[in-house]
Formats: sequence, C-alpha cells, structure tokens
Amino acid sequence: MSDNNDVYAKPINLNPDNERTVAILSHIVGIPFEFFGPLVAYLIFNGKGPFVTHHVKESLNFGITMILWVVILCVSIVGLIVVLLVPAFYLIFRIVAAVQASQGVFYKYPLTFRFIK
Repeated sequence: MSDNNDVYAKPINLNPDNERTVAILSHIVGIPFEFFGPLVAYLIFNGKGPFVTHHVKESLNFGITMILWVVILCVSIVGLIVVLLVPAFYLIFRIVAAVQASQGVFYKYPLTFRFIK
C-alpha cells in the first residue's frame, strides 16, 4: 500500500516561466494584501529559484518598509502631511516591480530596508 504523504513531500520545481509568473504575482498580491501577501509568497516560494527568491524577498522587504515608514510619518507633525503620499508611492512601485519582473529584471525597490537578505 502506498503512502499518500509522498505527494506532499515532493518539492515544487519552477521552470523560468513559472518563476517569472510567481515573481509578478508576489508584487501584485502586495497591492491589496500589503504585507501579508508577500509574506505568504516568501514562505512558499523562497529558495525555489534565484529569480523568484529575489522577488519574494524584495516584495516582503518593501511591505515591511512601507509599514515602518507609515508609522514613522504618523508620529511626526510634518509626516502627517506626507503620509498621504505613501499609498501612491506604494501602488506605483508595486506596479513598476511587477512590470520589471515580467521582463526578467532583478528589480530592487528604492528607499527600502533589506531586513531579509
């Protein structure tokens, strides 16, 4: 009798096209789900290929950094005015990252702290 647990033990092998698709989705899913979408993508796809690993880390780092920037800006008086620009910055750079990933570029977000190396 075969064990059904063997199905779950198989690693996910991604070909370059699948890596590119997952990289794009790791950025796009960050738009509605901010930090949590990239976190799930990181937990599932980290180490599945150099391209997808780079992009899920960048997406997660960007999500963490944006949360940190919003908290810092909300604490300062001048930041209360600037904090209104963060959603536009967030949306624009998520779209730019997804487009760059679709073109096969190892994109790095600007003004992002690299918490996860």
